[in-house]
Amino acid sequence: MAPVWAQQDKPAQEVYTCIDKSGRRITADRPIADCIDREQRILDHTGAERRRIGPTLTEHERAAQEVQRRKEAEQRARIAEERRRERVLLARYPDEATHREERLNALAQVDEVVAVAHKRIADLRGERKRIDVELEFYRRDPAKAPAKLQRQIAENDEAVAEQQRFIAAQDQEKRRIAQRFDAELAQLRQLWAAQRASAEQWTPPPGTR
Repeated sequence: MAPVWAQQDKPAQEVYTCIDKSGRRITADRPIADCIDREQRILDHTGAERRRIGPTLTEHERAAQEVQRRKEAEQRARIAEERRRERVLLARYPDEATHREERLNALAQVDEVVAVAHKRIADLRGERKRIDVELEFYRRDPAKAPAKLQRQIAENDEAVAEQQRFIAAQDQEKRRIAQRFDAELAQLRQLWAAQRASAEQWTPPPGTR
């Protein structure tokens, strides 16, 4: 065992110091309980600061801190995803003419299926005229019309109604497409402007011109 004087002269490895809530400076060789709610400085035997430790958090504070960290991580992920989508959008639409052409193509595709639906309605109405000719024999008492004929009338009416519902849905689809392309164009104009400004600010290295 080392002599007492040797033990007394041996410097402490670390010294913890802080000022408590009463304004007292406290020093110890271990974390200070009275300063658990505040920052503590850790010094070496020469008095030089090695590092600092923050206040110990309560369970509620740790939970709140974790919630904040998750929010910040989600925000960073959202921003990264927005930047990725912007890059994809710029790659797909390098200029307004390209965007306008795709818009017209998307609307034309809807118009094509609507034209088919209108042709189907015209065919159904032709069939209905044929049915009406047969029904003319029972004009005085339609209830005597054969069940097959009555079923054909009901099926024809339902088929026309179905095509009309389809056309109405396609009209809504055209509005949705127009809204999407309008929103994209507004965003793209900002991205194109930023892209041009960045290109104008960039100066090529000497000797590359």
